[in-house]
Amino acid sequence: MNIDYTVTALMFPAIPLIMTVYSNRFHTLSALIRKLHDEYVFEKHIPPEWEKQLINLSHRINYLKYAIGSASLGFLFNMVTVLCLYLDTILTARLIFAGCCISMIISILLFLLEIFLSTNALKLHLSDMKINEK
Repeated sequence: MNIDYTVTALMFPAIPLIMTVYSNRFHTLSALIRKLHDEYVFEKHIPPEWEKQLINLSHRINYLKYAIGSASLGFLFNMVTVLCLYLDTILTARLIFAGCCISMIISILLFLLEIFLSTNALKLHLSDMKINEK
């Protein structure tokens, strides 16, 4: 495969976009954690399934942390690929671009795991409600 600036340019819009999605998700999680913290500290309100919620939130934060880190590495690898192309070291550019692709794949897989945990968190919210079947 021939690698040139066009190949690396394909990643430039994708990586910041995906990092924005991750950052928004992280912001939402941090707001939820702060809300739960305030309920516990100030109102002494302990929701049902509280411990399970905290474990779930902790895992979700970790997955997002690693997903954001992996996407950041992918962005860094993409920039180094451009530098290697500029310096005319094609083999190095190919290897580093492969690292970029692998980092992005890992990032997306970690994000998928976080989404699965997110659905489990919603199930925990529903667990204290009884659903009447007709």
